[in-house]
Amino acid sequence: MSPAELAGVLAAGLGAGVLTSTVGVASLLSFPVLVALGLPPVVANASNTVGLLPGAVSGSLGYREELRSQPTLTLRVLVTSAVGAVAGALLLLVLPPAVFEAVVPWLILGTCVLVGLQPRLSRLLRARRSPDLPQVRTEMSRPTTFFAVLTGSYGGYFGAGSGVMMMAVLGLGLDLDLRVVNALKTLSVMAGNLVASAIFLVLADLAWEAVVPLAVGSVLGGYVGARVGRRLPATLLRSLVVVAGVTGAVVLLVTG
Repeated sequence: MSPAELAGVLAAGLGAGVLTSTVGVASLLSFPVLVALGLPPVVANASNTVGLLPGAVSGSLGYREELRSQPTLTLRVLVTSAVGAVAGALLLLVLPPAVFEAVVPWLILGTCVLVGLQPRLSRLLRARRSPDLPQVRTEMSRPTTFFAVLTGSYGGYFGAGSGVMMMAVLGLGLDLDLRVVNALKTLSVMAGNLVASAIFLVLADLAWEAVVPLAVGSVLGGYVGARVGRRLPATLLRSLVVVAGVTGAVVLLVTG
């Protein structure tokens, strides 16, 4: 790898780390860079997952205050995301790389719509809720848990836009401040990357010359992104998530 290529991967890791902790579309930045270097898609995908793990860890640490405010929910998100990621990572090693290419952009677009409409949808759900049920939802219901596991599976398989999807799932299933939802989203990405990385380290081919600079850049980017994400107004953060998700989906449609 030339010095210019090394700098490019390092910059991609930095940017992806920031995106992990804010709008949740990190792989849409870093994955194409690895493919452009000539790595096969499956190798690039596995290397990207391992390389972005440190950024997800540092981002989660940056949100530690928000996570401490919801200890039970934090554990639940960790477990559901990790369980889902096991299935997703194994699918990546078994299925043809093009299996989800036609579906993923539309999936991301759909979740962007849900993120954008989440306040209105949440109000409608609260209005229709039975008076016997809690009016403020701070625990994951069975449907929310199911979709969280499903999103974790997608994160372990490919991951592009999985943060946006998790924000939609948690935003609709819980009545929490958006900063807490963003913290839980970042934690879910970390859990998924951790499990998938453990599997890839044993079973997948990795391009370590790309993994290392990607990891170095993502560590700093993840922590900086968390500092930024904690200070963004909820409306602006939601708007940025939607814009980033739509942009990523369009990029996948054009290049797919």
